[in-house]
Amino acid sequence: MASNKSGMNIRHMAGNLDSKETGKATKDYEDYFAEEDDSKRTGNYTDVVNKYYDLATSFYEYGWGESFHFAHRYKWETLRESIVRHEHFLASKLNVGPGSKVLDVGCGVGGPLREIAAFTGADVTGLNNNAFQIKRGTELNAATGRHDNCDFVKADFMNIPKKDATYDAVYQIEATCHAPDAVGCYSEIFRVLKPGGVFASYEWCLTDEYDEKNEEHRKIRQEILIGNGLPTARHTSEVLDALKKSGFEIIEEIDLVKTADVSWYEPIDPDRSWRPWRDFWSFKTTRWGRGITHYLVWALETLRIAPKGTMSVSSFLKKGADGLVAGGKKGIYTVMYFTVARKPPTKSAKPLPSPKKAPAAAAAQ
Repeated sequence: MASNKSGMNIRHMAGNLDSKETGKATKDYEDYFAEEDDSKRTGNYTDVVNKYYDLATSFYEYGWGESFHFAHRYKWETLRESIVRHEHFLASKLNVGPGSKVLDVGCGVGGPLREIAAFTGADVTGLNNNAFQIKRGTELNAATGRHDNCDFVKADFMNIPKKDATYDAVYQIEATCHAPDAVGCYSEIFRVLKPGGVFASYEWCLTDEYDEKNEEHRKIRQEILIGNGLPTARHTSEVLDALKKSGFEIIEEIDLVKTADVSWYEPIDPDRSWRPWRDFWSFKTTRWGRGITHYLVWALETLRIAPKGTMSVSSFLKKGADGLVAGGKKGIYTVMYFTVARKPPTKSAKPLPSPKKAPAAAAAQ
Protein backbone atom coordinates (compact mmCIF):
# COMPACT_ATOMS: atom_id res chain seq x y z
CA MET A 1 0.00 0.00 0.00
CA ALA A 2 2.87 2.43 0.62
CA SER A 3 3.56 4.65 -2.33
CA ASN A 4 5.52 7.70 -3.39
CA LYS A 5 4.65 10.56 -5.70
CA SER A 6 7.19 11.82 -8.19
CA GLY A 7 6.15 15.50 -8.27
CA MET A 8 5.36 18.26 -5.79
CA ASN A 9 1.70 19.24 -5.70
CA ILE A 10 1.78 23.04 -5.86
CA ARG A 11 -1.97 23.23 -5.22
CA HIS A 12 -1.42 21.76 -1.74
CA MET A 13 1.63 23.80 -0.70
CA ALA A 14 -0.31 25.97 1.78
CA GLY A 15 -2.48 23.21 3.17
CA ASN A 16 -5.74 24.74 4.37
CA LEU A 17 -4.20 28.21 4.64
CA ASP A 18 -5.18 30.95 2.24
CA SER A 19 -2.20 31.75 0.02
CA LYS A 20 -2.25 35.32 1.41
CA GLU A 21 -1.82 33.96 4.94
CA THR A 22 1.19 31.71 4.43
CA GLY A 23 3.88 34.37 4.84
CA LYS A 24 2.55 35.42 8.25
CA ALA A 25 1.87 31.81 9.28
CA THR A 26 5.45 30.86 8.46
CA LYS A 27 6.85 33.78 10.45
CA ASP A 28 4.55 33.03 13.41
CA TYR A 29 5.65 29.39 13.32
CA GLU A 30 9.35 30.29 13.30
CA ASP A 31 8.82 32.75 16.17
CA TYR A 32 7.71 29.85 18.38
CA PHE A 33 11.26 28.49 18.15
CA ALA A 34 13.17 31.74 18.67
CA GLU A 35 14.07 30.57 22.21
CA GLU A 36 15.07 27.24 23.72
CA ASP A 37 12.37 27.50 26.40
CA ASP A 38 9.66 24.99 25.47
CA SER A 39 6.84 26.61 27.49
CA LYS A 40 5.55 28.92 24.72
CA ARG A 41 5.36 25.99 22.31
CA THR A 42 3.76 23.53 24.71
CA GLY A 43 1.23 26.18 25.74
CA ASN A 44 0.29 26.70 22.08
CA TYR A 45 0.96 23.21 20.77
CA THR A 46 -2.25 23.02 18.70
CA ASP A 47 -1.28 26.13 16.75
CA VAL A 48 2.35 25.01 16.42
CA VAL A 49 1.47 21.59 15.04
CA ASN A 50 -1.38 22.75 12.79
CA LYS A 51 0.74 25.51 11.23
CA TYR A 52 3.56 23.03 10.72
CA TYR A 53 1.47 20.43 8.88
CA ASP A 54 -0.41 22.99 6.80
CA LEU A 55 2.96 24.32 5.64
CA ALA A 56 4.93 21.09 5.42
CA THR A 57 2.60 18.30 4.27
CA SER A 58 3.12 18.84 0.53
CA PHE A 59 6.89 18.61 1.08
CA TYR A 60 6.40 15.38 3.03
CA GLU A 61 4.33 13.80 0.29
CA TYR A 62 6.85 14.91 -2.34
CA GLY A 63 9.85 13.51 -0.52
CA TRP A 64 8.41 10.70 1.57
CA GLY A 65 5.22 9.35 0.01
CA GLU A 66 2.14 8.62 2.11
CA SER A 67 3.86 7.16 5.20
CA PHE A 68 5.64 9.97 7.03
CA HIS A 69 8.03 7.95 9.17
CA PHE A 70 11.42 6.27 9.36
CA ALA A 71 11.93 2.53 9.56
CA HIS A 72 14.06 -0.26 10.95
CA ARG A 73 16.02 -1.42 7.91
CA TYR A 74 18.11 -4.38 6.83
CA LYS A 75 20.92 -3.94 4.31
CA TRP A 76 19.11 -5.91 1.59
CA GLU A 77 15.95 -3.78 1.76
CA THR A 78 14.95 -0.66 -0.09
CA LEU A 79 13.59 2.13 2.08
CA ARG A 80 10.05 1.53 0.78
CA GLU A 81 10.27 -2.16 1.69
CA SER A 82 11.53 -1.35 5.18
CA ILE A 83 8.71 1.16 5.77
CA VAL A 84 6.08 -1.46 4.94
CA ARG A 85 7.79 -4.07 7.15
CA HIS A 86 8.06 -1.52 9.96
CA GLU A 87 4.29 -1.02 9.80
CA HIS A 88 3.59 -4.75 9.62
CA PHE A 89 5.86 -5.40 12.60
CA LEU A 90 3.89 -2.95 14.73
CA ALA A 91 0.58 -4.34 13.45
CA SER A 92 1.63 -7.86 14.44
CA LYS A 93 1.75 -6.72 18.08
CA LEU A 94 -1.84 -5.46 18.18
CA ASN A 95 -3.59 -8.86 18.35
CA VAL A 96 -6.34 -7.72 15.97
CA GLY A 97 -8.11 -9.05 12.89
CA PRO A 98 -11.33 -8.61 10.87
CA GLY A 99 -13.98 -6.94 13.00
CA SER A 100 -11.49 -5.33 15.40
CA LYS A 101 -11.62 -1.59 15.94
CA VAL A 102 -8.21 0.11 15.91
CA LEU A 103 -7.20 3.74 16.45
CA ASP A 104 -4.19 5.35 14.72
CA VAL A 105 -3.22 8.34 16.87
CA GLY A 106 -1.73 11.13 14.77
CA CYS A 107 -2.30 9.40 11.44
CA GLY A 108 -0.91 11.93 8.96
CA VAL A 109 -2.50 11.38 5.52
CA GLY A 110 -3.18 7.75 6.39
CA GLY A 111 -0.42 5.75 4.71
CA PRO A 112 0.17 3.47 7.71
CA LEU A 113 -3.53 3.06 8.54
CA ARG A 114 -4.30 1.91 5.00
CA GLU A 115 -1.40 -0.54 5.12
CA ILE A 116 -2.30 -1.87 8.58
CA ALA A 117 -5.99 -2.20 7.69
CA ALA A 118 -5.02 -4.22 4.61
CA PHE A 119 -2.53 -6.33 6.59
CA THR A 120 -4.81 -7.16 9.54
CA GLY A 121 -8.32 -6.82 8.12
CA ALA A 122 -9.23 -4.58 11.08
CA ASP A 123 -11.26 -1.38 10.87
CA VAL A 124 -8.76 1.44 11.41
CA THR A 125 -9.69 5.02 12.32
CA GLY A 126 -7.10 7.75 11.94
CA LEU A 127 -7.14 10.55 14.53
CA ASN A 128 -5.70 13.85 13.36
CA ASN A 129 -6.23 17.47 14.40
CA ASN A 130 -5.12 18.91 11.06
CA ALA A 131 -8.04 19.40 8.68
CA PHE A 132 -5.87 19.50 5.57
CA GLN A 133 -4.25 16.14 6.29
CA ILE A 134 -7.67 14.57 6.91
CA LYS A 135 -8.85 15.96 3.57
CA ARG A 136 -5.81 14.46 1.84
CA GLY A 137 -6.26 11.18 3.69
CA THR A 138 -9.90 10.94 2.64
CA GLU A 139 -8.90 11.56 -0.98
CA LEU A 140 -6.22 8.89 -0.79
CA ASN A 141 -8.60 6.40 0.86
CA ALA A 142 -10.98 6.82 -2.06
CA ALA A 143 -8.19 6.64 -4.64
CA THR A 144 -6.79 3.41 -3.19
CA GLY A 145 -10.16 1.81 -2.45
CA ARG A 146 -9.42 1.72 1.30
CA HIS A 147 -12.58 3.64 2.22
CA ASP A 148 -14.41 0.49 3.34
CA ASN A 149 -12.58 -0.09 6.62
CA CYS A 150 -10.50 3.10 6.95
CA ASP A 151 -11.81 6.44 8.17
CA PHE A 152 -10.77 9.58 10.05
CA VAL A 153 -11.82 11.68 12.99
CA LYS A 154 -10.64 15.27 13.45
CA ALA A 155 -9.63 15.63 17.07
CA ASP A 156 -6.88 16.51 19.51
CA PHE A 157 -5.17 13.45 20.99
CA MET A 158 -5.21 15.23 24.34
CA ASN A 159 -9.03 15.05 24.26
CA ILE A 160 -10.20 12.09 22.15
CA PRO A 161 -13.98 12.40 21.45
CA LYS A 162 -14.75 8.72 21.96
CA LYS A 163 -16.34 6.77 24.80
CA ASP A 164 -14.26 4.79 27.28
CA ALA A 165 -13.14 1.37 26.05
CA THR A 166 -14.02 2.00 22.40
CA TYR A 167 -11.01 0.39 20.68
CA ASP A 168 -9.53 -3.10 20.68
CA ALA A 169 -6.07 -1.69 20.01
CA VAL A 170 -4.34 1.68 19.55
CA TYR A 171 -1.04 2.57 17.91
CA GLN A 172 0.99 5.63 17.06
CA ILE A 173 3.92 6.05 14.69
CA GLU A 174 6.16 9.05 15.43
CA ALA A 175 3.16 11.25 16.28
CA THR A 176 2.74 11.66 20.03
CA CYS A 177 6.11 13.42 20.14
CA HIS A 178 3.90 16.42 19.22
CA ALA A 179 2.03 16.13 22.53
CA PRO A 180 2.72 18.86 25.11
CA ASP A 181 2.34 16.35 27.95
CA ALA A 182 3.03 12.62 27.53
CA VAL A 183 1.04 11.51 30.58
CA GLY A 184 -2.02 13.45 29.44
CA CYS A 185 -1.80 12.01 25.94
CA TYR A 186 -1.19 8.41 27.02
CA SER A 187 -3.97 8.67 29.60
CA GLU A 188 -6.47 9.52 26.86
CA ILE A 189 -5.24 6.55 24.83
CA PHE A 190 -5.59 4.35 27.93
CA ARG A 191 -9.16 5.60 28.45
CA VAL A 192 -10.45 4.75 24.94
CA LEU A 193 -8.68 1.37 24.88
CA LYS A 194 -10.60 -1.73 25.96
CA PRO A 195 -9.31 -3.65 29.02
CA GLY A 196 -6.64 -6.09 27.87
CA GLY A 197 -6.07 -4.05 24.70
CA VAL A 198 -2.62 -3.18 23.38
CA PHE A 199 -1.05 0.20 22.65
CA ALA A 200 2.00 -0.11 20.34
CA SER A 201 4.22 2.89 19.68
CA TYR A 202 7.26 4.17 17.81
CA GLU A 203 8.33 7.29 19.71
CA TRP A 204 10.89 10.03 19.00
CA CYS A 205 13.17 10.51 22.00
CA LEU A 206 16.39 11.87 23.39
CA THR A 207 18.77 9.10 24.47
CA ASP A 208 21.18 8.62 27.36
CA GLU A 209 23.89 10.22 25.20
CA TYR A 210 22.13 13.58 25.24
CA ASP A 211 23.79 16.14 27.54
CA GLU A 212 21.71 19.17 28.42
CA LYS A 213 24.89 21.06 29.34
CA ASN A 214 26.39 20.49 25.88
CA GLU A 215 25.69 23.54 23.69
CA GLU A 216 26.00 21.54 20.47
CA HIS A 217 23.50 18.98 21.74
CA ARG A 218 21.01 21.72 22.62
CA LYS A 219 21.46 23.28 19.16
CA ILE A 220 20.71 19.93 17.51
CA ARG A 221 17.67 19.51 19.74
CA GLN A 222 16.36 22.92 18.70
CA GLU A 223 16.88 22.17 14.99
CA ILE A 224 14.93 18.91 15.39
CA LEU A 225 12.08 20.76 17.10
CA ILE A 226 11.66 23.55 14.53
CA GLY A 227 12.14 21.26 11.54
CA ASN A 228 9.53 18.76 12.73
CA GLY A 229 6.86 20.81 14.50
CA LEU A 230 7.70 19.51 17.99
CA PRO A 231 6.79 21.57 21.06
CA THR A 232 9.35 19.73 23.20
CA ALA A 233 11.59 16.64 23.36
CA ARG A 234 11.41 13.80 25.88
CA HIS A 235 13.93 11.21 27.00
CA THR A 236 13.19 7.50 26.55
CA SER A 237 12.97 7.15 30.33
CA GLU A 238 10.33 9.91 30.47
CA VAL A 239 8.25 8.11 27.84
CA LEU A 240 8.42 4.81 29.72
CA ASP A 241 7.56 6.52 33.00
CA ALA A 242 4.62 8.35 31.38
CA LEU A 243 3.18 5.07 30.08
CA LYS A 244 3.32 3.57 33.58
CA LYS A 245 1.79 6.67 35.17
CA SER A 246 -1.05 6.46 32.66
CA GLY A 247 -1.89 2.98 33.92
CA PHE A 248 -0.26 0.80 31.26
CA GLU A 249 1.59 -2.47 31.84
CA ILE A 250 4.80 -2.55 29.80
CA ILE A 251 5.11 -5.70 27.68
CA GLU A 252 8.05 -4.74 25.46
CA GLU A 253 10.41 -1.80 25.15
CA ILE A 254 13.50 -1.44 23.01
CA ASP A 255 15.27 1.19 20.95
CA LEU A 256 15.17 -0.49 17.53
CA VAL A 257 17.85 1.89 16.26
CA LYS A 258 20.34 -0.40 17.96
CA THR A 259 19.35 -3.49 15.95
CA ALA A 260 19.14 -2.11 12.39
CA ASP A 261 21.68 -2.78 9.63
CA VAL A 262 21.15 0.66 8.10
CA SER A 263 21.19 3.84 10.19
CA TRP A 264 17.71 5.32 10.56
CA TYR A 265 18.85 8.75 9.35
CA GLU A 266 20.51 7.39 6.19
CA PRO A 267 17.56 8.31 3.90
CA ILE A 268 17.95 12.02 4.73
CA ASP A 269 21.74 12.17 5.04
CA PRO A 270 22.84 14.33 2.06
CA ASP A 271 26.35 12.85 2.21
CA ARG A 272 25.31 9.21 2.04
CA SER A 273 26.29 6.84 -0.75
CA TRP A 274 23.36 6.94 -3.14
CA ARG A 275 22.33 3.66 -4.78
CA PRO A 276 20.06 4.54 -7.72
CA TRP A 277 19.57 0.87 -8.63
CA ARG A 278 18.02 0.33 -5.18
CA ASP A 279 16.36 3.60 -4.19
CA PHE A 280 16.14 5.81 -7.25
CA TRP A 281 13.36 7.98 -5.83
CA SER A 282 15.50 8.96 -2.82
CA PHE A 283 17.63 11.20 -5.06
CA LYS A 284 15.42 14.00 -3.72
CA THR A 285 17.17 13.87 -0.35
CA THR A 286 20.75 13.72 -1.64
CA ARG A 287 22.78 16.95 -1.65
CA TRP A 288 22.11 17.41 -5.38
CA GLY A 289 18.43 16.59 -4.93
CA ARG A 290 18.09 19.03 -2.06
CA GLY A 291 19.73 21.75 -4.17
CA ILE A 292 17.40 21.17 -7.09
CA THR A 293 14.35 21.23 -4.81
CA HIS A 294 15.58 24.41 -3.09
CA TYR A 295 15.97 26.32 -6.36
CA LEU A 296 12.71 24.93 -7.71
CA VAL A 297 10.88 26.25 -4.65
CA TRP A 298 12.69 29.60 -4.98
CA ALA A 299 11.59 29.87 -8.61
CA LEU A 300 8.00 28.93 -7.82
CA GLU A 301 7.75 31.50 -5.04
CA THR A 302 9.52 34.20 -7.08
CA LEU A 303 7.08 33.65 -9.93
CA ARG A 304 4.22 33.71 -7.38
CA ILE A 305 3.17 30.22 -8.36
CA ALA A 306 3.92 28.96 -4.86
CA PRO A 307 2.62 30.97 -1.87
CA LYS A 308 4.77 33.46 0.01
CA GLY A 309 6.83 31.80 2.74
CA THR A 310 7.37 28.55 0.85
CA MET A 311 11.13 29.13 0.74
CA SER A 312 11.17 29.59 4.52
CA VAL A 313 9.30 26.30 4.94
CA SER A 314 11.85 24.56 2.73
CA SER A 315 14.66 26.09 4.81
CA PHE A 316 13.36 25.03 8.22
CA LEU A 317 12.61 21.53 6.91
CA LYS A 318 16.21 21.31 5.72
CA LYS A 319 17.38 22.52 9.13
CA GLY A 320 15.25 19.84 10.78
CA ALA A 321 16.69 17.13 8.54
CA ASP A 322 20.23 18.27 9.33
CA GLY A 323 19.41 18.21 13.04
CA LEU A 324 18.06 14.67 12.81
CA VAL A 325 21.14 13.47 10.93
CA ALA A 326 23.46 15.11 13.46
CA GLY A 327 21.42 13.74 16.36
CA GLY A 328 21.51 10.26 14.85
CA LYS A 329 25.23 10.31 14.16
CA LYS A 330 25.99 11.46 17.71
CA GLY A 331 23.55 8.93 19.15
CA ILE A 332 21.65 11.56 21.12
CA TYR A 333 18.31 11.05 19.33
CA THR A 334 16.20 8.09 18.27
CA VAL A 335 13.06 7.95 16.12
CA MET A 336 12.09 4.38 16.95
CA TYR A 337 11.88 3.85 20.67
CA PHE A 338 9.45 0.94 20.44
CA THR A 339 7.03 0.08 23.23
CA VAL A 340 4.16 -2.35 23.54
CA ALA A 341 1.92 -1.60 26.52
CA ARG A 342 -1.33 -3.15 27.69
CA LYS A 343 -4.33 -1.83 29.54
CA PRO A 344 -4.80 -4.27 32.41
CA PRO A 345 -7.67 -6.68 31.80
CA THR A 346 -10.75 -6.62 34.01
CA LYS A 347 -10.78 -8.95 37.00
CA SER A 348 -13.21 -11.25 35.24
CA ALA A 349 -11.01 -11.58 32.19
CA LYS A 350 -8.12 -13.97 32.00
CA PRO A 351 -4.93 -11.90 31.83
CA LEU A 352 -2.64 -12.43 28.87
CA PRO A 353 0.84 -13.73 29.66
CA SER A 354 3.46 -11.00 29.67
CA PRO A 355 6.28 -12.03 27.35
CA LYS A 356 9.82 -11.60 28.52
CA LYS A 357 11.89 -8.85 26.98
CA ALA A 358 13.40 -10.31 23.84
CA PRO A 359 17.15 -10.28 23.28
CA ALA A 360 18.28 -7.48 20.97
CA ALA A 361 18.81 -9.79 18.00
CA ALA A 362 15.38 -11.38 18.32
CA ALA A 363 13.69 -8.03 18.77
CA ALA A 364 15.22 -6.73 15.56
CA GLN A 365 12.06 -7.59 13.64
